[in-house]
Amino acid sequence: MTTMDAITARQHLVDDRHYKYRGCAGDDENPRVSAADPDVPVDAWGPYTDDGAEPQRVRRARERAALAICGRCPVLVACRTYANTTVVDEAGVEHLVEPEGVLGGELALTRHRALIARRHAATVGTDTAAADPVPAARSLDDARTPQKRAVLAALAREVDPEAVAYRAGMDLRTANWHRSALVGMLGLDREHATRDQMLAAAVDNGLLPRSMRIRPDGPMPYAAAPTVDGVRQRRIAPPGRTVGPQLVLPGMEVMSRGPRRMTGRPAPAPSPAPAATVLPRRGFRARLRAAHEQLLLAVTVTGDTPVVPPSTAGAVPAVAVAGPGVSRPVQAPRSRRTTLTVLEPAA
Repeated sequence: MTTMDAITARQHLVDDRHYKYRGCAGDDENPRVSAADPDVPVDAWGPYTDDGAEPQRVRRARERAALAICGRCPVLVACRTYANTTVVDEAGVEHLVEPEGVLGGELALTRHRALIARRHAATVGTDTAAADPVPAARSLDDARTPQKRAVLAALAREVDPEAVAYRAGMDLRTANWHRSALVGMLGLDREHATRDQMLAAAVDNGLLPRSMRIRPDGPMPYAAAPTVDGVRQRRIAPPGRTVGPQLVLPGMEVMSRGPRRMTGRPAPAPSPAPAATVLPRRGFRARLRAAHEQLLLAVTVTGDTPVVPPSTAGAVPAVAVAGPGVSRPVQAPRSRRTTLTVLEPAA
């Protein structure tokens, strides 16, 4: 730690014969830019004073340019000595004389860390300082109030926050506040402590009798300290568990469930649809020929009636019909010849 006060250090810096050649000085022709580099403004060594927050990328580029010029400054040592001097305010607190900006090739954060290290070196290692501070014993007198005992007794029987508040005789927000306070009083972590851990700690510290029957959480343990506003009941997933929390409705029984796979059975592949029978498309001539063949079909005859051949269609044969006591020739019906006129489509 330097023994030079701030005024003397400042005077040594200003009286140096190379002070006017320092890199952070303004250029003679353009005082707004640095004398060492015309691309670096003189504001690069000072704190950011514009409106809004300075982007981190811009701040780092500005600080790198300023430190590069400070590295070849002829008054680097005197400037660093002045920048690390301290002053004591009216309350007796020691502060840096230049708490902001880049001075002596050092950032403001570097100078503050050096000041903290000097304070630590001045206080640690003395005979009056204790080597290892003994932690104070945790007092559980505030945890033995009737309200907190009622919350613990209700929490041992219920897992739903609204049911716990109803059994404790208070609203949901007050019950959750007492639960959060009990977690801190019992020395548990607010983010990872479970309901079972808080109740076990309460039994060990005499806040609950050992004979009290405690309802277990199940595979997905409840958090000891839920959200204060009671919007949701937090659950803490055990290691290796990837499923989400189980929804518990107020007034409904909690049905514990075992681990289940996130991916179910693969869906069976759909059976291919039967291929539709595609009939060949017939043209106009084919449809006309089929209609003509239907007209020329022979008459279907049942029994012993002979079929008239097409060659004898013009003759009229006699067919003997035998009946009871009657035998006379019966003339067969004359077949009709149908003339079909086919109309050809115009070319």
